[in-house]
Amino acid sequence: MLKEFCNGVLAGLMISIGGSVFLAVGGYVGAIMFSVALYTICIFGFSLFTGKIGFCAIDCTKKNYSLTAISLLSNFVGCVIFGLILRFGIPSLADKAEVICQAKLNDQLIYQTLIRAFFCGVLMFIAVWAYRIKKTVVGIFICIPVFILSGFEHSIADMFYFAIARSFNLPTLLFIVVVIIGNAIGGTFIPLIQKLSNLCRDKDYKVVEAKNEKN
Repeated sequence: MLKEFCNGVLAGLMISIGGSVFLAVGGYVGAIMFSVALYTICIFGFSLFTGKIGFCAIDCTKKNYSLTAISLLSNFVGCVIFGLILRFGIPSLADKAEVICQAKLNDQLIYQTLIRAFFCGVLMFIAVWAYRIKKTVVGIFICIPVFILSGFEHSIADMFYFAIARSFNLPTLLFIVVVIIGNAIGGTFIPLIQKLSNLCRDKDYKVVEAKNEKN
């Protein structure tokens, strides 16, 4: 559990670096450069909540749920620590983050935030699944820019933005909780639908098999 916590803090560090380059550059280049965060997290085996939650639907064990919960907490700790450090190290990034955070809180309704977070969760699962199963980083460098340029919400990245903006209040907490829920639903959506599809297929096979045996 200590190892998982440390790896989660390191994942928070990388998300902070990715968020910083996006704040500094912005646009298409910033969205692409943000990919360095997930790329590093995957190759080093750091623990990122949005990269792990989808696999809880594949391997439904208490251990996986516990480790994923630890990763969420440690991601938050890492983002807050490094976000505050960067606030004092590069004040210009903090100014940009304040504008972004204010827009997030003012311009989105709860259901809109949930929807944006859902689609981000879907993309994060695809990116990490492609790396784990297909052994390719292509998904990382496609899915990350897509979710950023589409305006989807990533809970851990948002933790960094609010930390560097030093926005710690009830509306921020509510926003983050909604994004976490949306990311979790989106991250587990594909594996759950696949499980349901396989279950239906197995039932159909058993029905056909039973009819053949009867005949």
